[in-house]
Amino acid sequence: MRIVLATNNKHKIREIKNILAGLSVEILTLEDFTGFPKVEETGKTFEENAIIKAKAISRFTRLPSLADDSGLEVDALDGAPGVLSSRFAGEHCSFQDNNRKLLHLMENVPWERRGSTFVCVVALAKDLNHIVTVKGEVKGIITLEEKGESGFGYDPIFHLPHLNKTFAQLSLEEKNRISHRAQAFAKAKELIQKGFLYA
Repeated sequence: MRIVLATNNKHKIREIKNILAGLSVEILTLEDFTGFPKVEETGKTFEENAIIKAKAISRFTRLPSLADDSGLEVDALDGAPGVLSSRFAGEHCSFQDNNRKLLHLMENVPWERRGSTFVCVVALAKDLNHIVTVKGEVKGIITLEEKGESGFGYDPIFHLPHLNKTFAQLSLEEKNRISHRAQAFAKAKELIQKGFLYA
């Protein structure tokens, strides 16, 4: 059995392969195919975007696919950046551009109002007619400045109070035990282990 990860993000691929280790399934990425379609994320929710990507990749490869949509929801910004997390500072922006914009918007927000949630929704598509979604969430606080060298995206400004560290201050192994993506893909892994792709 083969399954395709519907992402070009090398950081995500590394994390996901680490989380899915041990499955008796061959994990393919977009690099294993040519002429891959660009999938427009037109959904209004993480769930909608994950399903759009999973369907598009399954349709193109004729194989089961795993797609995720994830992002950061900041309480003081009414849930922004949300589904726009990867392009919060504009199209083709860098991780640092997004972090700078968010820290600027949060400049005068007191510590007790800097709560936020990292959300990840994974869509597992056996085919175009059989798709399930699972979700992972982690609560944290937006820092006053970037801290840590690991991870990617908003990791350097997402503080975990119970560890007194940002995601970017954790090793990949530590992050993959507690992150929103780890939770969601662990649930997807369990579905695969229980035979969802064979049912």
